[in-house]
Amino acid sequence: MKKTLIRLFIGAIMLLSTVNAMAQLNTPGQSQTSQAVKKGMIKVTVLYPAGDGKKFDMDYYLNKHIPMVQTLFADALKLTAIDKGLAGGAPGSKAPFVVICYLYFDSLPAFQNAMALNGKKVQGDIPNFTDIQPVIQISEARKIRPSTFAPGYGTC
Repeated sequence: MKKTLIRLFIGAIMLLSTVNAMAQLNTPGQSQTSQAVKKGMIKVTVLYPAGDGKKFDMDYYLNKHIPMVQTLFADALKLTAIDKGLAGGAPGSKAPFVVICYLYFDSLPAFQNAMALNGKKVQGDIPNFTDIQPVIQISEARKIRPSTFAPGYGTC
């Protein structure tokens, strides 16, 4: 019974993650082709670690901060995805991150130029929605292949 519940829980998380990714990729006014993650793209991951007593204003983040980032980074920013932490890997455990944000760029210089022009404004807005020090990782998309859950999108 316990194994069945764990499998159902994991399946539900995978399904919700897929639906979330597909919804974020289906932004009105943009084709899926222009939003697809391609091998060699730069992925900037911004992680906000969870912790007791930490504040994070999701409404401000989604409705003010992210639109500001999208406006400031303009054409350099190809795709944005936001994950809200719900739980950890073990049943009943807390999510290790409150929010994880993914910003995709065609190249490292495109990201660096966007940050050089607008980084201070973006970083200056952080205290308006959180007291958490974000952790940032810059990665290169290496292997993108179709998934049986979300045809045409990258998979792990």
